[in-house]
Amino acid sequence: MFLVVILVAVLNSGSSSSPPTINTIATIAYSETTSDSTWDKLKGALLNALVFVVVVTAVTFLLVLLFYFRCTHFLKLYMGFSSFIVLLFLGGEIALFLIRKFSVPIDCFTFLVLLFNFAAVGVFAVFLSKMAIIVTQGYLVAIGMLVAYWFTLLPEWTTWVLLVALALYDLAAVLLPVGPLRLLVELAISRDEDIPALVYEARPVINHDQGSGEYEGQRRAWRRRRELGNDSESDHNIGTSDAEVTAPLIQNRVSSVVDGQESSVASTDNSFLEGIGLGSSGAIKLGLGDFIFYSVLVGRAAMYDFMTVYACYLAIIAGLGVTLMLLALYQQALPALPVSIAFGVLFYFLTRLLLEEFVVQCSLNLVMF
Repeated sequence: MFLVVILVAVLNSGSSSSPPTINTIATIAYSETTSDSTWDKLKGALLNALVFVVVVTAVTFLLVLLFYFRCTHFLKLYMGFSSFIVLLFLGGEIALFLIRKFSVPIDCFTFLVLLFNFAAVGVFAVFLSKMAIIVTQGYLVAIGMLVAYWFTLLPEWTTWVLLVALALYDLAAVLLPVGPLRLLVELAISRDEDIPALVYEARPVINHDQGSGEYEGQRRAWRRRRELGNDSESDHNIGTSDAEVTAPLIQNRVSSVVDGQESSVASTDNSFLEGIGLGSSGAIKLGLGDFIFYSVLVGRAAMYDFMTVYACYLAIIAGLGVTLMLLALYQQALPALPVSIAFGVLFYFLTRLLLEEFVVQCSLNLVMF
């Protein structure tokens, strides 16, 4: 989020260096212009958001179908290719913006070699576990930053309506019985497999000498205990629904998860903490899509005022905290976008209105003085 704000502040400072508005699938139905009326902008933004959500839903169901037929290798190749395209083309375009902005002297050959190596290493860092975790984290942050910045180039009305629409989609995709994200995670749980996806891992707790096999075994043992020991676990007020197992949603725009770190698998509390984590590394994880749309919100706020950025950032963090508390309370899969996006959008418009009112009042006081 911080890097997106920096990019917006640097590249959008001055009309001569401002990147143009892009044409993507998010603007395929309506192209916003300054001469359009407010009603036309709202209708066009709603139409753009509808088209985008429909496409995302169709693609997500396609991913569920491919995962159902065990096309995991193809999904990994697809995710790797997508990451390579993002780093190569989006990263290259933003690099060109920065080169022109700061008049960096560099020849085309050197630029292409550096760009290709940057993209190639990024694919290996994200999809090969042997890389250092800090390198993987850095490239995941870079991918999220690049995609989020390009989303900030969308027209203003389309951006805000799209954020709200995606939050509603995330809510439906996770909580509805036929939601694509819920189907995807339940399928992964039933097979005891990980879904190939871009997931930010905050702090792995696996001992490299131990490997992940022990944690996988603990997860399977927890599942067996959940299936066979319903009566004994009910005495400890622990739910027995499958939704507890599916807490982490590791498709793009998935839920936040807290995994247990306790070493005693015989303890009931430890068993519960292990059970709410899908991954085997025992780390706090969040889907990269959540970070992207959080960054889009603060990036759009940075186009107006930095005080609005602070308010939106705090609102997003507060929303994420509320989501984590609800996750612990309800012990079932929850989306990470709706609460944070709702708080962020609300704080953006409230802060913007309050700042405008404050500026008007100050101007009137100065005139009267």
